[in-house]
Amino acid sequence: MPPKFWEERRVDYLKKYVISFRGLQIDVHHFHFVIDRKFFESIEYADIADGTVEVDVTLDRHDRMLVFNFDIRGTVVVPCDRCLDDFDLPIAGSERLIVKFGEKFDETSDDVVIIPETASEFDLSSYLYEYIILMLPMQHIHPDDENGNSTCNSEMLERLSRKQIPKDHDPRWDTLKNMKIK
Repeated sequence: MPPKFWEERRVDYLKKYVISFRGLQIDVHHFHFVIDRKFFESIEYADIADGTVEVDVTLDRHDRMLVFNFDIRGTVVVPCDRCLDDFDLPIAGSERLIVKFGEKFDETSDDVVIIPETASEFDLSSYLYEYIILMLPMQHIHPDDENGNSTCNSEMLERLSRKQIPKDHDPRWDTLKNMKIK
C-alpha cells in the first residue's frame, strides 16, 4: 500500500536532517539546523508542538567512526503543568553521539551507535528530538516575574482551587501518627 500524502511530506521534511558522510573527507565538518514547528509536526507522537531551536553540529569524520557534537539552544512551547496555558520554555545544552561502523545497526549505549559498513548517510532527526526532550525539566511551570509573582493564568488557577477535592479523614492513620519510633 503506498504511503499517504502526509506521510510523504513528513519524511521529505526530515530529509534535511540526514547527513551524507560517504563523500566527506576525514576532517571536522560543521552543520547548522533550525528546528521549528514543521520539525515537531513531522515527528510521530511528539510531545512538543512548536518552538524554535538552533542546533550547531560538528562532525569529526574518522576512518572507522563519526563523532557528532551538538550545541542546542532555543525555546520550545509547552503546556504549563499548573494552569495548562502554553508558554515558551528556554532550553540549552550540549550532547555527543559516536557512530561506529560494524555488521548491523545496534545502539550499544545512549551515546554510541553502530551502523552497517554499507551505510552512506545518517539520520539525526530522532536524536535531535530526543536531546531536546531530555533538556526539558520534569515540571513545566510558567516562570515567576521579576517580583517573584507567578505568571500563570490566574483565572485558571482560581477555577482549579475551587474544584479541589476535599481530603477525607481516615481514622486508621490516627494510631500510627501517635506512635513514636524508638
